[in-house]
Amino acid sequence: MENLQSAVDSLVHSSNTLFILIGAVMVLAMHAGFAFLEVGTVRQKNQVNALSKILSDFAISTLAYFFIGYWISYGVTFMQPAAVITADHGYGLVKFFFLLTFAAAIPAIISGGIAERARFVPQLCATALIVAFIYPFFEGMIWNGNFGLQAWLLERFGASFHDFAGSVVVHAMGGWLALAAVLLLGPRQGRYRDGRLVAFAPSSIPFLALGSWILIVGWFGFNVMSAQTLQGVSGLVAVNSLMAMVGGTVAALIVGRNDPGFLHNGPLAGLVAICAGSDLMHPVGALVTGAIAGALFVWCFTAAQGKWRIDDVLGVWPLHGLCGVWGGIACGIFGQTALGGLGGVSLISQLIGTSLGVIVALAGGFAVYGAIKAFHGLRLSQEEEYYGADLSVHKIGAVSQD
Repeated sequence: MENLQSAVDSLVHSSNTLFILIGAVMVLAMHAGFAFLEVGTVRQKNQVNALSKILSDFAISTLAYFFIGYWISYGVTFMQPAAVITADHGYGLVKFFFLLTFAAAIPAIISGGIAERARFVPQLCATALIVAFIYPFFEGMIWNGNFGLQAWLLERFGASFHDFAGSVVVHAMGGWLALAAVLLLGPRQGRYRDGRLVAFAPSSIPFLALGSWILIVGWFGFNVMSAQTLQGVSGLVAVNSLMAMVGGTVAALIVGRNDPGFLHNGPLAGLVAICAGSDLMHPVGALVTGAIAGALFVWCFTAAQGKWRIDDVLGVWPLHGLCGVWGGIACGIFGQTALGGLGGVSLISQLIGTSLGVIVALAGGFAVYGAIKAFHGLRLSQEEEYYGADLSVHKIGAVSQD
């Protein structure tokens, strides 16, 4: 019987390890989506820089999270013999890999907002600081119960802050961090002339669409595999993600008046919003959540660029920041049993947790990017920006005419 139990335990651990490893690889693939979404949106003279930033940011994020960030979040260090850290088929290692891909999404999100005028090395420095300290501080507070916030919310309001796959912990954090960076950088040259917005057309709609599709497919690993074990997997998460994606697509198509940029960001808005409550909502609630997010993205992107003069190139603040906030709140609304959800959530707790995420992100963003701006500079020179980051930073263009 002992041998049988040992064999069963081994099978469970190996299955869970494979399950979360597949999720990690799917979310890793999403970084190609971030890259091509940015490549297609920026002007051609900045395409190489977009690709280079995403890969370089991931590498720096891995180092920062492995040596510092993961320890801050979960109190786990891998500075032990390999015989120790490979227990349970190395489940602890692939769990780190999975959560790393979430952490690395933060600089990938920021990259799209600051595109076309940010310096390369200072952004890598910001990535290291954010992934090592800012993001893990909030991640550990929400997903590991650090500092007692979740326990207090549970005692005071009957439920802790619920964010199953990171509407707030990942997306809102990334979006509001990006807003701080965008405001400190200022708009691109020539973006506003005589008080009017000047359109900068995307360089490649096919690349933009490819990036969107890669993100959409990978997102099912992002959400479904957030269960982290086979025993916890739920088809409800998959269908809710699907319905929110479709809702965001249809809303962006209608409100955005067939604009392909809005159309291909609409599903991403819906997926951002459903992350928090994908394990609780009824599919109809997920559809409504995604539709509101798709419309919210179009309206706020248009207002940010035109009325508020926030030159956020990919619209990462509306897409991730505002739709992430909506996702945290929507979880507290549509997760209730009265609206077909599974319950166990408090709207007040959701409002408190979401607000705290925004505060931490803004404070951290202004601190990190403000310090780098003061001591080293954030922005390309006027001449470098004019010629584009590809030639100015990487000394090569995206395409050759020969």
